[in-house]
Amino acid sequence: MTGRWNYLLTMLFVFLVPAAATAADVVRILVWDEQQPEQKQGYGDRFLGETIAAALKTRPGLQVRTAALKDPQQGLSAEQLDQTDVLIVWSHIRVRDQDDVLIEGVVRRVMEGRLSLIALHSAHWHKAFVRLMQERAKSDAEASLPESMRGRVQWQLLNESPYGKAVTIETPLTPAVKTADNGQKQLVLPQCVFPFWRPDGAASHVTTLLPEHPIAAGLPRKWDVAHTEMYGEPHHIPEPDQVIFEERWDKGEYFRSGCLWQIGKGRVFYFRPGHEIFPVFQQKEPLQVLENASRWLAAMQGK
Repeated sequence: MTGRWNYLLTMLFVFLVPAAATAADVVRILVWDEQQPEQKQGYGDRFLGETIAAALKTRPGLQVRTAALKDPQQGLSAEQLDQTDVLIVWSHIRVRDQDDVLIEGVVRRVMEGRLSLIALHSAHWHKAFVRLMQERAKSDAEASLPESMRGRVQWQLLNESPYGKAVTIETPLTPAVKTADNGQKQLVLPQCVFPFWRPDGAASHVTTLLPEHPIAAGLPRKWDVAHTEMYGEPHHIPEPDQVIFEERWDKGEYFRSGCLWQIGKGRVFYFRPGHEIFPVFQQKEPLQVLENASRWLAAMQGK
């Protein structure tokens, strides 16, 4: 019963935004984009992040700004982050250019419950997403120990820099807990990638697995993304708390495409559809997901 009441209260927050909203009612969104030149093939005069921001700005109760890798302090200064409730990130080939100190500012705020992160498509290797997956893997590994051992084990961390390293279907799944020959506990951190991808623009078929979740509000049980890149499981990530959407393709691949985690006191949502040359974020359903996720994540901060 409690879960049902929480759901109803969240839905009221999401959809009954007062016409005269106060500053406290506004969801402050920062859309961060690597801004690949190839994005202009799919989005014309705007970059992908600018397209998302322009669409979200039309929705009531959302205050939306944009940032890019080229901006001062890469658009992730403490001042910027302190004025943000939800950070939406897109990155692809310039992951190693992301400043580790600035990224730790994102990670700290998420874990403290002051910021929520939405990672899109190829941002599976955005440093903030990877670092937060690493933190979740650490907490999951600790929880896997007998209660008497928790907090007392000195873990050896492996695979701290997964960027650019491919996996195959035979690659052991990560994250993984191991024991070294000397008895030391080891944690192989998540690779945050998958063995299959196909950028041919074939449509994906989305199933809304949790239709009552506020992130799925207003979306049909079945819907298609007209043109997208395929990613194929297994995705090397910690087990999500909830999988809200799943994608399948006509050639047989599937992917957990809307994954949600609590990490520390904060939350992270990964949404898979995309590709820089396909206008996925001009389609109403993906934009609805981002609006719903932004509202719900902001509403749940500190809870």
